[in-house]
Amino acid sequence: MRIFTWERFLLRTFIVGTIVFAGIIGFTRLGIVSPRSLSSQVGELLRSRIEVAGTPAKIAIGEETVYASVVLPLFHERRTYRPAWSSDKGPLPQTETLLKAISEAETEGLNPRDYHLERINTTLREIRDNQIKKRPLNPGRLVDLDLLLTDAFLIYGSHLLAGRINPVTLDPEWHASRREVDLAKLLESALDRNSIEEALKGLLPPYSGYAKLKEALTRYRDIALQGGWPTIPPGSPMRKGAEGQRVAALCTGLGVTGDLEQKLPEEHNLFDEVVDQAVRRFQRRHGLEVDGVVGPATLAALNVSADERVHQIELNLERWRWLPQNLGKSYVLVNIANFELEVVETRLTVITMRVVVGRPYRRTPVFSDQITYLVLSPYWHIPPGIAVKDILPHIRKDPEYLTRQNIKVFRGWGGERKEVDPKSIDWSKVSARDFPYRFRQDPGPANALGQVKFMFPNKFNVYLHDTPARELFTKTVRGFSSGCIRIEKPIELAEYLLRADPKWTRETLLAATDKRAEQTVRLPRPVPVHLLYWTVWIDEDKLGQFRSDIYGRDILLDRVLRERPPRP
Repeated sequence: MRIFTWERFLLRTFIVGTIVFAGIIGFTRLGIVSPRSLSSQVGELLRSRIEVAGTPAKIAIGEETVYASVVLPLFHERRTYRPAWSSDKGPLPQTETLLKAISEAETEGLNPRDYHLERINTTLREIRDNQIKKRPLNPGRLVDLDLLLTDAFLIYGSHLLAGRINPVTLDPEWHASRREVDLAKLLESALDRNSIEEALKGLLPPYSGYAKLKEALTRYRDIALQGGWPTIPPGSPMRKGAEGQRVAALCTGLGVTGDLEQKLPEEHNLFDEVVDQAVRRFQRRHGLEVDGVVGPATLAALNVSADERVHQIELNLERWRWLPQNLGKSYVLVNIANFELEVVETRLTVITMRVVVGRPYRRTPVFSDQITYLVLSPYWHIPPGIAVKDILPHIRKDPEYLTRQNIKVFRGWGGERKEVDPKSIDWSKVSARDFPYRFRQDPGPANALGQVKFMFPNKFNVYLHDTPARELFTKTVRGFSSGCIRIEKPIELAEYLLRADPKWTRETLLAATDKRAEQTVRLPRPVPVHLLYWTVWIDEDKLGQFRSDIYGRDILLDRVLRERPPRP
């Protein structure tokens, strides 16, 4: 019989423990059992950081803030917190790929510093220094790197996809049909396939106009780096025959912008035929009156610096990112800042016409919709605001105004509406504050909507329409409407939109409008319409088309972009 003693128990425990420990060491060396890996440590720290941060996540790395406070936690949760950008050996090659893409963000008109570039580089340098010196890698630093890189991809990707800001929060008159993608899912797939660069390029606006504007951005940045063009001193208008230093500065500038079709000698100071043609080309590119005279408007455009033109291009690249994924195979596009409408079919412009847009205090909004029907010989149901602000003052000055304009006066709504004799009303006692009447202008030559209006029902109550004020289309700057868009060639546009219906030809359209009886005609199929605001774009001239910021929207966009952090 064995007698239990503490000495024997302790000896046996020591022997077993020694054997087990030796076994663990041996198995570890054989690779059979391993201590916690670096990746598992990083994963646990990552999970802890995100869970502590709450929802939406509030994570800071030094002075850097993680902006994708909803999508970033979702991405890591889907991965069960496995590190995305490192392994047991340190940072993965995809890190360099993303860094390269971020450093090239300037080519898209974006700022690389908005995507943690400096902090990522600092963190990477520390990690690589430890690798070179064969020091153990700090799991906390790898967590920082993972969070920074993930956030950089998500923020940069969201900016390429839909712009830096939501234009609706910028301007209530701007509604964007922004593209949508599950960026967390896209990043997961890109990491699995080692296709970070391809994934980001796939988020770019899929339009040739965007690509052309990017090329122009590079060109104008190069011009700015080389000193731009000289400022022309103020003075009297310059025209053919003028001479002097101001003409020499003009020639130098036109040479830099590419408007001169042939190279002139240095210090060329004669306003000759070559310079005249270059000035006219410049004027056409800037939406100015093409007369070959360098007057105040042309001089002001010439003296906009190259740096300012670069920034103008950047602002318009941002607007391209607000567009829907697909503009449509055939569509109607109105560039408000250019006072022009074009019909595009399979990427080719088949119709162009001048338009009149809203005054600066009654601005035409920006949005996309679909034209679903048109109205021939339309009544004009005059909006209350226009009735009070525009028509009431005319009535007070001229009692016959309503009769001459073929405008009827009604009181009440719907079935209870009754026509009222305007001569029975003492208009001097009718106030804008208490206005009980409704005005309707009957079809006819004086009707403000002309022969036809094109409808795409929207919250702004804006549409395209004809106008009897044809003289307005001869103006260079055409901001005269109350928000709707008056078009130069309404019958031509109607004929195009109804081309699939053999019933409607130019002749039948004109015959229908001659009857002066309102008629609604539905389109065979809806046609997309895009009301846009571009102050820069590139056409076949390739030098760039620049327009004045008639509504101050460039100024507002610039201010907001400078103020706001780069949230998704």
